[in-house]
Amino acid sequence: MVIVLVGTTVLTLRPGGLRRQMRYAARRFRLAIVLGGVYVLCSAIARIAFSDTFVTDWGLPALALALVVLFLIFGQNPTEPIRSGRS
Repeated sequence: MVIVLVGTTVLTLRPGGLRRQMRYAARRFRLAIVLGGVYVLCSAIARIAFSDTFVTDWGLPALALALVVLFLIFGQNPTEPIRSGRS
């Protein structure tokens, strides 16, 4: 219970408030689901087509590493223009 309250407080204090932070979290979750599906599909294809070869030994960890890099690139918060205090 304390972790939920502290997490909500921290997210509320960040720029844009809780709604924006939850939108970013949902975006990252959808990205993780898609990339996980890509890994499972490629893993199944590799295990069927290239059973007992170097592809299943080295290719799948390389694919996982590439997908992690994609997640780190596409999972960032979008940049927003800096607004001055004047209108």
